[in-house]
Amino acid sequence: MADANGAIDPVARTDHFHSDDLGTKFVNETNKLQEKAAAKKAPPHAPESQEDKGPPGGFDSTPIPHAPPGYTLKITFHRAINLPFSDFNSLSSDPYLVAQLNTHLPLRHKQDPRLRWRTSTIRRNTNPEWEEEWIVANVPSSGFALKCRVYDEDPADHDDRLGNAHLHVSQFGETWPGVKEQHLRIKKRMGSKRAYLIRGCAAMLSKNIHMNGELVVSVQLLGRSEGDEGGRCYTVGPCAFSRHHSPLIGRLAGTKAAADGNEKDGKKKKKPDRYNFLAIQIQLKGPVPAGLYHRYVEFKPFVAGMFTSHSLRGRILNRALHHQHARIYNYDRSTLYGSFPSPSIDLTKQFLEFVHYDQGGRIFTYVLTLDGQFRFTETGKEFGIDLLSKHTMHSDVSIYIAFSGEFFIRRLKHPHTTTNRDDDGPDPSKSTLPPAPDPELEALTDGERPNSAEPSKDPHKYELVIDNDSGTYRPNADLLPQLRHFMASSLPGLRVATLDCQKDEETMQKLKDEQREKKKHTNEGRMTYLQNKSDSSLSSSDEEALEGETNEGDAQDTGGVKGSIRRKWKTVKDPKDRFMEYIAGGDETTYREKPSTATKAKGAAGAPVDGSVIEKKADQEGNAAM
Repeated sequence: MADANGAIDPVARTDHFHSDDLGTKFVNETNKLQEKAAAKKAPPHAPESQEDKGPPGGFDSTPIPHAPPGYTLKITFHRAINLPFSDFNSLSSDPYLVAQLNTHLPLRHKQDPRLRWRTSTIRRNTNPEWEEEWIVANVPSSGFALKCRVYDEDPADHDDRLGNAHLHVSQFGETWPGVKEQHLRIKKRMGSKRAYLIRGCAAMLSKNIHMNGELVVSVQLLGRSEGDEGGRCYTVGPCAFSRHHSPLIGRLAGTKAAADGNEKDGKKKKKPDRYNFLAIQIQLKGPVPAGLYHRYVEFKPFVAGMFTSHSLRGRILNRALHHQHARIYNYDRSTLYGSFPSPSIDLTKQFLEFVHYDQGGRIFTYVLTLDGQFRFTETGKEFGIDLLSKHTMHSDVSIYIAFSGEFFIRRLKHPHTTTNRDDDGPDPSKSTLPPAPDPELEALTDGERPNSAEPSKDPHKYELVIDNDSGTYRPNADLLPQLRHFMASSLPGLRVATLDCQKDEETMQKLKDEQREKKKHTNEGRMTYLQNKSDSSLSSSDEEALEGETNEGDAQDTGGVKGSIRRKWKTVKDPKDRFMEYIAGGDETTYREKPSTATKAKGAAGAPVDGSVIEKKADQEGNAAM
């Protein structure tokens, strides 16, 4: 534009669109088209009775379809024979088995997960022997199909499938003799081409190596299942557990775990603490109460697509959350396996050891699945990574679960006068003691460990305080008594108290504030924040975090702290890409060797964990962040 003197004022040029902006615009336009298509299929006017109910989801009152009581079966996975080589270096595999039981019983919803069971991993063996049992109740007399998938565990990459095996039983009754060590042929059609290529080359060089593998399975009929309703199958036992280690997440979150010591000269010598993050899974004895049935809440338009993978944005989020779940509940050489035949005091003691009794002011986020699997990790407002406290990740993006929320452990003031009753019992803030200091992680001025007494290991002296603080599924507070009764029967000897996150909000926040205050006095509580946390009344709500993930592409990567945060998130979400960048020379950081700690499992062989490139990069990035 020219002025009076004829000079032309400079005009700012319009910035070109960046690739991130184009990608975000493409996703948004695709979602709009899909929403329009869905709106045409939907009824023109929703009933007036549904307008004031809020977002759909939460408690679902759909009953279990009626069926006569079925039978209880004990499935034994004995061994596998002639499995292919998946590791070229060792000419061996690290096999484990995932079994799925299918029946003709109708589901409440087609999205309900099927019954599944995972065995422990046998290291470097192509003829593994598991000898593990799986007891399932209410299997109908119309028959069942047992589908077994054999995998090779590979934490650094992805697990290779070694083949499938199937067992079909059309019909059976009380006189059925069962199946005794039946050899099932492992089908190679769905197996890893690489694994069978290596096996084929080895078979050409040696006559003792065969291409065909077999899986040996037994099924024993134990009798009629208990109860009058047989509308659903459920796991009776054993009460198996697994503890998962994640040094990379520990680096990013700033959490440390005390390493087990060695016995020397009659004294237990402590090893230095290492960055680690622990996730626990415990299979509880079924059945889970039928009323505990909740669906995700559609508090944002994109949430439905995230759980069902119907939209482009939903597929991206669904895949990212599945990957985050696999990183947190990571199976590798340090995974600890174990089991108990049924609920017992020993199982409760093991649970208390996992949560460190009442020490350190720890708060845990949990999810209870429909088949009674109890998953939890330590979380709270002091954690800097939002995904660690999200029930969507813990449920592995399951559409339906039994219950979710947070819990912590407190020690009772008068353990001999308080027992589990039909009501919620006395106020936990009055009947329990403040959280105890953590003798393993409390900071000292002289750098030595405190000489405090060991915590009491009697479960009767502790109380499990559990709530429904979950924004993802928003469990119904009226069902807390059913949850309390189920948890009390699953963990014998442990008193259970429940809190409603809305009705008992003041008491709940008071107790959690005491936990967080104690947490600040430990090294574990002094960590670098990687993301901002919301001060919402529902501390575990996924609303802001999920919305932030969908809008992540709107902002350009910048240097400094924000750029470092995005690089760390990229490492968590897709470590494989980070590994390929390192191979391509995209990062000039010098990598150093860091051996991992060996953990020996109950009933499974433990071995030192090889330091992976991902863990080495986590060391460098964690040091920079801290």
